[in-house]
Amino acid sequence: MSRYLDRIPTPPRTLNRDEQARLLQVTGDHRAGFRDHVILAIALGTGLREHEIAALDVGDVTDEQGRVRRQVRLRVFKRSNDDRELQQVVFGETLRAKIRHYLGWLERHGRTLAPESPLFVSRKGNRISTRQMRTLFARWQERAGFERRFTFHSLRHTACTNHYRQSKDLRLTQRFARHRSVATTQRYTHPSIEDLLVSVQDLPC
Repeated sequence: MSRYLDRIPTPPRTLNRDEQARLLQVTGDHRAGFRDHVILAIALGTGLREHEIAALDVGDVTDEQGRVRRQVRLRVFKRSNDDRELQQVVFGETLRAKIRHYLGWLERHGRTLAPESPLFVSRKGNRISTRQMRTLFARWQERAGFERRFTFHSLRHTACTNHYRQSKDLRLTQRFARHRSVATTQRYTHPSIEDLLVSVQDLPC
């Protein structure tokens, strides 16, 4: 049944299950793609926007002992989110493990892990730009064999949609998405054909 679900059309700005899996697999399997794998994992695991990811420093995601944080307070965020609660994100255990592995990889390659150091840098050693992030996302979509193309912001749409489908809690998804208004979050709650297909499986007939 899961294979059938993957063939069902999804909203234009949302990656389906198969596309998400292929994207993470191709970046995770490629030696040169590990940095990009972690960038995409953060986008899918937190719903952070591209400029919020690019602005992350090592000290934002690690504590004084170098341990990866569970709760991260953003220094750069959407301007309208001036509420301190809307500036915090939570990292799940799978994502934390990937970041720990990535930090170890940086250290083995001679990169400084000083708190003020950018978490993600370009080949020239500068902080990665949002333009470079959009370019790498387009490149990995091609390598993953995507039949349709997405913008980087589609990863945020996908993350929020995933969260609602898993939690079925609109208020919790509002907090995950860091939306000031629950009305903004409702765009992720519309039932899909996939949801409908799952819901009718156990109906008596």
